[in-house]
Amino acid sequence: MAESDVCWLGIADLVTAYRARRLSPVEVTRTFLDRIERLDGALHSFLTVTDELALSQAAAAERCYAAGGPTPPLLGVPVSIKDAFHVEGVVTTLGSVVHRDHVAKNDSGVVRRLRAAGAVFTGKTNTAEFGQSATTDNLLGPDTANPWDPARTPGGSSGGAAASVAAGLSTVAVGSDGGGSIRIPAAFTGLYGLKPSPGVCPDEKGFRAMTDFTSPGPLAARVADARVLFSVLAGSTHPRRPVSAPLRIRYCPNPEGRPVEAEVAAAVEHAVTTLAELGHDVVEGDLPVEGWNDVFGPLVLDDEHRERGHLLGHAAQHLTRYERSSLRAAEALDPAVVRRAHELLPIYRRRIDALFADHDVLVTPTTAVAAFPLRERPTSVGGVPVDTLWGAFPFAVPFNVAGVAAASLPCGLVDGLPVGVQLVTRAGAEQLLLDVSEDLEEALAFDRAPVKARWTLDHAGSAG
Repeated sequence: MAESDVCWLGIADLVTAYRARRLSPVEVTRTFLDRIERLDGALHSFLTVTDELALSQAAAAERCYAAGGPTPPLLGVPVSIKDAFHVEGVVTTLGSVVHRDHVAKNDSGVVRRLRAAGAVFTGKTNTAEFGQSATTDNLLGPDTANPWDPARTPGGSSGGAAASVAAGLSTVAVGSDGGGSIRIPAAFTGLYGLKPSPGVCPDEKGFRAMTDFTSPGPLAARVADARVLFSVLAGSTHPRRPVSAPLRIRYCPNPEGRPVEAEVAAAVEHAVTTLAELGHDVVEGDLPVEGWNDVFGPLVLDDEHRERGHLLGHAAQHLTRYERSSLRAAEALDPAVVRRAHELLPIYRRRIDALFADHDVLVTPTTAVAAFPLRERPTSVGGVPVDTLWGAFPFAVPFNVAGVAAASLPCGLVDGLPVGVQLVTRAGAEQLLLDVSEDLEEALAFDRAPVKARWTLDHAGSAG
């Protein structure tokens, strides 16, 4: 099978080909590693490529398939891992030069489950420093680029994870989402990204940041692949079930009245119309998501101060501007504000949970814009001035604060760049979220042909 076919196969097709001995896990792994070597110089999606480990895991998978019998769900499947998770014997940089020589002594919980599921680890993907930015830039090297247009950002902080899948350098990727860090890159790179409910996919003995809000989760080219990866991360199975129509869906085109670029809004509107055509009961209305930053901001800063405040004293010159800014703001934070944020968190979660008494799914845009040029966050959206911190992507983080399940599904192109629709369900309803996502994915039939063509072998010399 040609490289241009192998690198875009989904998990089910890959595993089926392994079982039938039509494909070799070792040869497939070599194909992916070769692509990373040739193409990632234009993307910078990986911080560490784990060639020897990947080939060892692939050889073990090949022996397992040859022996016959039951096989774990990711046996021989190339998976990239955000460099916020610990892989034994591999450096965990956390996107920071402060940690560029820190070799993990053990797997964290997410990686243990991936290893047990038979995954092949292609490498550790680039991330914003300590996950503290919605773009993927740090002091370790060049910014991660968007496979659809390498002059633009893939978002963050799981931008390297997203880029690795969108360019066909890994079959699926594991990211983490504390304020949109899976869903934003998914929207910007044309992938499906799932943020599970807090605690559903634990990362025992792992990195701590945005502790009240962060969930590990999958980035994938198709919902079916995300379902398999999510099942591994959650330690439970989530088979597809028919969606009982009509679902009660509430659509908010611009939460908190925030502006959305017209073309992005139109693509999301098309997805909402498609949900109605699938037989669901869709109503448009506001969502009471205001007040999220009264909780999120203080608790994130408090977390940073507790975990990394000491770095200001002896390593400030080695930190990104945004991390230094966060730590200095954390130093000045009034403890009373933190206490109040802790009090407000359960109140906010009850408020959002109450919406699900009358609605099964909430729908919003994932982002307000399509991917923007590297290091050029928009200062206006649709002609309306916005703050550079959240203006481009204000719609994901409320649902981290709410502690619910949320996903981004690609719903169209704007000037040749992907945009996403955000689907949200009650905490613990990931099964429903995956099912409705898969139905909508099938109906929308998002076309990845442009990005696939850009990163095929024939285009390798000009990729980027």
